[in-house]
Amino acid sequence: MSDDDNDRRLGKLDELLAIEEIKNLRLAYSAYFDSQDLDGLASIFAEDAVCEFSQEYGGDWVGRETIRANYAAVAEQVGAPYSAIHAVTNPWIELIGENTAKGRWYLIEYLTRQGVMTSGGGHANPLFYLGIYQDEYKKVDGRWLISRVKLEFLWPERTLPG
Repeated sequence: MSDDDNDRRLGKLDELLAIEEIKNLRLAYSAYFDSQDLDGLASIFAEDAVCEFSQEYGGDWVGRETIRANYAAVAEQVGAPYSAIHAVTNPWIELIGENTAKGRWYLIEYLTRQGVMTSGGGHANPLFYLGIYQDEYKKVDGRWLISRVKLEFLWPERTLPG
């Protein structure tokens, strides 16, 4: 095997490792959010991160501390840890540069306790939301972090255009 072939293989291996690190961010997001580990949740966001939500959910949350505070308010509404759980599927991660990437995930969110919450549609179905996360990531001091999250809902109310 030539040096060029070996370099290409090592480059591809680095790409795959970066993609796996990024996938773990979204999985950690779900675990931290569902367990209400707000410090853990905040730790996976860049200092200047943005969570882009509709006005119904407070509009854009800018900066790690604002993001933590707003998730704390959401946790109070949710109630006990694991009253809702996030299942994220179909990851599609693209490396844009050496230190930047974007990703797309499907969200299936379930309620685990009846009577605690209902969806905006007022249903008692344990299926709470279906949505799509559009994420951006950046590498800071050798560690991948979430730099932007946009969540668009598909069900029960649709916020995704089209």
